[in-house]
Amino acid sequence: MNKDDVYILAIESSCDDTSAAVLHNDKVLSNVVAGQEIHEEYGGVVPELASRAHQQNIVPVVHQALSKANIDKKQLSAIAFTRGPGLMGSLLVGTSFAKSLSLGLNIPLIEVNHMQAHILAHFIKEPETSMPEFPFLAMTISGGHTQIVKVNSHFDMEVIGETLDDAVGEAFDKSAKILGLPYPGGPLIDQYAKEGNPKAFSFPKPKVKDLNFSFSGFKTAVLYFIQKQTKENPKFIEENLNDICASIQHVIIDILIDKLKKASKQTGIKQIAIGGGVSANSGIRKTMKDCEKRFGWKSYIPKFEYTTDNAAMIGIVGYYKFLNDDFADIKTTAKARFAIDHA
Repeated sequence: MNKDDVYILAIESSCDDTSAAVLHNDKVLSNVVAGQEIHEEYGGVVPELASRAHQQNIVPVVHQALSKANIDKKQLSAIAFTRGPGLMGSLLVGTSFAKSLSLGLNIPLIEVNHMQAHILAHFIKEPETSMPEFPFLAMTISGGHTQIVKVNSHFDMEVIGETLDDAVGEAFDKSAKILGLPYPGGPLIDQYAKEGNPKAFSFPKPKVKDLNFSFSGFKTAVLYFIQKQTKENPKFIEENLNDICASIQHVIIDILIDKLKKASKQTGIKQIAIGGGVSANSGIRKTMKDCEKRFGWKSYIPKFEYTTDNAAMIGIVGYYKFLNDDFADIKTTAKARFAIDHA
């Protein structure tokens, strides 16, 4: 098995994005993502609709990824796929397709933990981007996850802090919904926040032990604040939208950075990598750069296209697992819950 010339086809289907990518060793040749607009009218992802859309999208998306990479499927060394965590119906579509293709081409199958992939996305080889050195701290922030992970090697990861209830992405989206913004609202809060005053309104920061997070109380505080203000002034949101968004975003970022500072102090690690969909937020990116100057951190943030759910990050994990001969059995099944440190 030639390990100097590895071609990985990767498939990601953990939530509502169907994605396929082709990697040549640690370089991305193609990374195709098909989103699902159908969920917008429901204000959140509907699992049954998501799995149906994956079934429609997966064949054309894989075909497009191979075409863009200018690769024939016979050149592939292995198929990597997201085993979990995620929505079971969505995961089953990708898992079944990957297993079938692996059998049909008689090449190895590689299972990938979605959360490990968000972290290892930092190891995709790109011009002018540097990779974190071990050990480093990784903060994975998305619509479904909020974790601080101590990363000792590519596959030795230890969760040292996580959310006790809602994820940070949900805090953004639910706050946006309270303001009457369409789903997904997180990017819209970021957009309006750029024009607002982050100190205009204050929201309480939850007191949570150790390195863990909690966002349920924060969401409730935003709801009660908006209800009170709109009762007094029905045009309150309209007249103060930029300032409200800036204030919400400011507090959420503060919560994240406070825990990162604590984690860095406890571990003595100053190499900090962030990943997951919320790491696309411009406020978080700016704050991470400020922290480099203030605390002597070296921060790492992936390219925008590798922050949200995508198959390139699945492919890079697949590549490192291929080098280790870490292959999955054809009997492997999808896992809706899949701990990052048990992968």
